[in-house]
Amino acid sequence: MKKIAFALFTLTFAFSLQAQQLLRLEDCRKLAIEHNKSLKVAEENLLAAKELSKAAFTQFLPNFSAFGDYTWNEKNISLLGEDAHLPIGVMGKDGNLGIGTPTSFPKPNGDGTFSMDGLAINNKFAIVNQQPVPLDAEGNPFDPKVNPEKLQWKSYAILPKDAMSFDMHNIFVGGISFVQPIFMGGKIFQLNNIAKYNQNIAEARVQSKTEELIVNVDEAYWRVVSVENKVNLAKEYRNLIAKLDSNVAAMQEEGVATKADALKVRVKLNEAEVSLTKAENGLNLSRMALNQLCGLPIEENIVLQDTRLDEVTDIQSSVPMEQVWQNRPEIKMLTQAGNIAEANQKIMASRFLPNIALTGSYITTNPNSFHGYEKKFGGMFTVGVSAVVPLFHFGEKLHTYRASRSSAVIAKLELEEAKEKIELQVNQDTYRISESLKKQAATRKNIEEAEENLSYANEGFAAGVITSTDLMMAQTAWLSAKSEYIDATVDVKLNNVYLKKSLGVLNK
Repeated sequence: MKKIAFALFTLTFAFSLQAQQLLRLEDCRKLAIEHNKSLKVAEENLLAAKELSKAAFTQFLPNFSAFGDYTWNEKNISLLGEDAHLPIGVMGKDGNLGIGTPTSFPKPNGDGTFSMDGLAINNKFAIVNQQPVPLDAEGNPFDPKVNPEKLQWKSYAILPKDAMSFDMHNIFVGGISFVQPIFMGGKIFQLNNIAKYNQNIAEARVQSKTEELIVNVDEAYWRVVSVENKVNLAKEYRNLIAKLDSNVAAMQEEGVATKADALKVRVKLNEAEVSLTKAENGLNLSRMALNQLCGLPIEENIVLQDTRLDEVTDIQSSVPMEQVWQNRPEIKMLTQAGNIAEANQKIMASRFLPNIALTGSYITTNPNSFHGYEKKFGGMFTVGVSAVVPLFHFGEKLHTYRASRSSAVIAKLELEEAKEKIELQVNQDTYRISESLKKQAATRKNIEEAEENLSYANEGFAAGVITSTDLMMAQTAWLSAKSEYIDATVDVKLNNVYLKKSLGVLNK
C-alpha cells in the first residue's frame, strides 16, 4: 500500500513539473518578440517601406502604357453635298493647266471646236469685229470674261458625292506609348532618396519597438521574481509569528505570559496572513502580465530560472556619446527626418527648373487614311520630346521653397535637442545604477545585522529576559531588511536594463 501511494505521489509530482514551464529571461524576450502585435505592425511597415523604395526607383525607367477606344457615330461624313462636275483641261503652252476663269477670248482649234486658255468648249460663235465671240444657249453673244458661267464645256470630270462620303459609324483606335523622363530638375532623384530615408525610419522604428518590448518584458520578469521572493519571505515571517504564537500560548498556560501578550502576537499573526495573501495574489497577477507579454495563456503556470535572485549582474560599461547617438533609434529617426526635409527643400527648388521627357507611341486606327480611306487597321510610330518650363505663378513656388527651408531648420534643431536629452538621460541612468549598487550593499549589511539581532532576540525571549513585543520588533526589522534587499537587487537589474537602453546597446 505504501509503495502504491509513493508511486502515485511520484507520478503526480512528475506531471506537475511537466505542466510548469521553466523560462529564462532570454526565453521570455524571444517569446514576446515572436508574439507582440505592435512589433509585427512595425515590421510590416518596414516591408511596405522597402517596397515603396523599390517603386520609387522605377521612376527613373520609362513608363509604358496601352490604350484603346471604340466610338459609334450616328452619321457618316460627306465632303460634298451633291455630285460635282469638273471641266477637263489641257496643258497650255505656258505649262499651266487651263482651268479657272477665262482670261482671253476663245480661239479655234481647227477641229470645229474652240479653246480658251486650254479649255475646250462647245458654244457656237459669231464673228464680231473680226473676233470669234461665243454665243450662249439662246444665241446671244457674251463676254466670257464677264459671264464665264455661260460657257458650255466639251468634257466634264464627274466627282460623285458617294466617293467623298466616309463610313464613320464604327471607329476603333488603339496603341502603345511610352514616356522616358530625361530631366525633371532632380525631383525623381530626391523622391528616391526620400523613399530610402523612410525605409531607414521604419527600420529604426522596429528597433525602438523591440527595445521598448524588451524593457517591458524585463520589468515584468523581475517583478515576478521580486514578488515570488517576497511571497517566500512572507511565508517565513508568518512561520516565525506562528511559532511565537504557539510559544506565547504555552507560556500563558503556564502563567508566565498574560492574555494581552497572546493577543498582541495573534494580531501580528493575522497581519502576516493577510500580507501573505496579498503577496500571493500579486504574484498571480504578475505572472499573468508576463504571460500576456510572452504570448502564453494567461493562466499558464510558469517557473522562472532566476527565482533565487542571484546578485551577480553584468553592469553595462560606459559608451562614448558619439556611439550612443549612432545606436539610439530616436536619433536615427530624427536624422532621417532631417534628410527628408533637405530632400523636400531640393524638390521645391526643382520646381523652378524645366521638365524634359522623351515620348513615343504606336497608334493604329480603323478606319485609317494612310492609303486612302480603308476599313481596316492601319498605324504609325511617333517619337518626340516634350518640355515644360515654369514661368510665373505669383510667387507660389518661392513661398513653398521658403517653407521647406524652415522645415529643414526645424529638423536640425529637434535633432540637436534630442541629443542633449539623451546625454542627460545617460548621465541620470549612470547615477541610478551607481546608487542602486550602493543601496544593494547597504541592504545586504542590514540583513546581516537584522539576522544577528533576531538571533539575540530569540535567545533573550527563550531566556525570559525580553518580551514577545521586543521579539516581534526584531522579526519585523528582519522582514523589512529582507524586503528592502529584494527591492534593491531588482533595482540593480532594472537600472542596468535602463542604462543599456539609454546607451542603445540593449539588443546587442
